[in-house]
Amino acid sequence: MRRGGAGLLLVLLTALSTILVGGSAHAATTPCSPDDATACLNVTVTVPGTGPAAGVALSVEGADAAVDVVTDAAGKISVPLTAAGDYTVTVDETTLPAGTVLKDPSANPVVVAVVLGRSAGRIVQAVPPDQAGAAVEETEEADPTTGADAGSTAGADTEAGAEAEASAEASAGPGTNRYAQLVLAGTVFGVLLALAALGANLIYGTTGLSNFSHGELVTLGGMTAFMAVQWWDLPLWLAIVVSTAAGGLMGWLLNRVVFGPLRRRGVGITQQMIVTIGLSLAMLSGFLFVFGARPAPIVSGISQRMQIGPVQISGQSLVSVGIALVVLAAVAFVLARTRLGRATRAVSDNPALAAATGIKVESVISRVWIVSAALASLGGVLLALYLNTTRFNFGSTLLLLMFAAITLGGLGSPLGAVLGALVIGLVVELSTLVLPSDMRYASALVILILVLLLRPQGILGRAERIG
Repeated sequence: MRRGGAGLLLVLLTALSTILVGGSAHAATTPCSPDDATACLNVTVTVPGTGPAAGVALSVEGADAAVDVVTDAAGKISVPLTAAGDYTVTVDETTLPAGTVLKDPSANPVVVAVVLGRSAGRIVQAVPPDQAGAAVEETEEADPTTGADAGSTAGADTEAGAEAEASAEASAGPGTNRYAQLVLAGTVFGVLLALAALGANLIYGTTGLSNFSHGELVTLGGMTAFMAVQWWDLPLWLAIVVSTAAGGLMGWLLNRVVFGPLRRRGVGITQQMIVTIGLSLAMLSGFLFVFGARPAPIVSGISQRMQIGPVQISGQSLVSVGIALVVLAAVAFVLARTRLGRATRAVSDNPALAAATGIKVESVISRVWIVSAALASLGGVLLALYLNTTRFNFGSTLLLLMFAAITLGGLGSPLGAVLGALVIGLVVELSTLVLPSDMRYASALVILILVLLLRPQGILGRAERIG
């Protein structure tokens, strides 16, 4: 059974690599929505402290286009392009709001690199003349699947590193039902989030530690896959294996060098939790130093989407979900049917009693750290493929969602983490029906607060007597 599961997982990994490399082009949607045959060039013109600048004239010239456009009431323009390359964007300074000039006149015109399947653009600031030349215009790289310049609403999304990606599955194309499409997107996101969150719940179950550096283990997976594919030219399936192994190695090191010695010295859980926060900040700074703040897509192409009834889904997402389900099923089998799984559950229930019965508690905890970190890294790769990019703060942005899923499902309950992640995924995507896309993660945090107030033990958690 184990050989069969490993073979199935290898087939899924190979299929994912093939789909991403060989996806064919499909028609662009209207309004501008990037796909593997179309890119979107977005420009936002704003006056800091005042708001968007409407009626500003710009020209875009490049490989296949020479167009003149004017910003709308939101200060935005969006130009669909069908050829990759460098495009020159020129702002007509005579059309800027009265009493303003470009903040960085030397960056007009500016050349913007455009890649098919992605949105790229600029945030242009108009300021009073005495403030001109203070800083360059901010560059934004918008979500590759929605066509919206995700950074523009935040003002400086790229530099702040805020996560604003959305999946291709969440955008309803022609012939789809929007509600069914969002349910599908929420389910896919929930399954992949469950893979990343499961590791944190296993660590909590065996040690009682809430690991705030777990998000950086997710980032580690995505960034390792990015290096493997873009820097080392490895095939995607091998990059996924390398990333998972790198996560497992990091988990072993963290337990061996940091948390194992802390437990042996009798350091309390609160102090260990503070250590995880320090580790998170250190790893976050390390990722920023090595990779910078710009998005780092693992693959440059976007898989073709297929129509299934009222919904569309990409082959990439199908294979990613298949990998996640196989791994989740394997973890469930190990926990339920193997000696290691029974020992893990025994340590989770009562470490002292488990040690008294001959179970090597420290050995079990070490293995849990390895598996948990490997799951986090694998989840990071699959989530990065699903969201079409990763960046230095990728995992830290998802950390609160993982904690919300764990708390909703029940602290220390592996099945609870999976159920909680599915609920969070659905809520995050369906909330875009009434909330702006940039606020979709906030809905999950509202659920976290409500669960803590109404049912602190979560869906599958057990209530405990205090006092």
